[in-house]
Amino acid sequence: MKVAFATQDLRRVDAHFGWAKNIAIYDVAPSGHVFLKAIEFEGDLEEDGSGDKLAPKIQAIKDCAILYVAAIGGAAAARVVASKIHPIKVSKPESIHVLLEKLESVLKGTPPPWLRKVLAKDQPRSFEFDE
Repeated sequence: MKVAFATQDLRRVDAHFGWAKNIAIYDVAPSGHVFLKAIEFEGDLEEDGSGDKLAPKIQAIKDCAILYVAAIGGAAAARVVASKIHPIKVSKPESIHVLLEKLESVLKGTPPPWLRKVLAKDQPRSFEFDE
């Protein structure tokens, strides 16, 4: 499953989603994780009411299952959820690698219902019919 992290320094989740300079994307499984890409956003990212600064970010994470953020506004959270991405807010800046290790540990055990639903969505469906 792909997981996105809102980050200023590519090492920690330390950014408000709308103001993040970077989004780091990893592929995560119970057996480990792989860095896929970092997407850099340029320009004035502070909210000023001009233009839609969220659209490119939501487009960048469209195939991710989870988004870790330091903060996210209500409207942005609604748009992320509508894109079938689960936002997770960290209470203080936290290492991306520590969060990845925690997520891997959860995946090895019994994930909470919301995460089981996300994982089921990523599995290919097969149907067997009796002849």
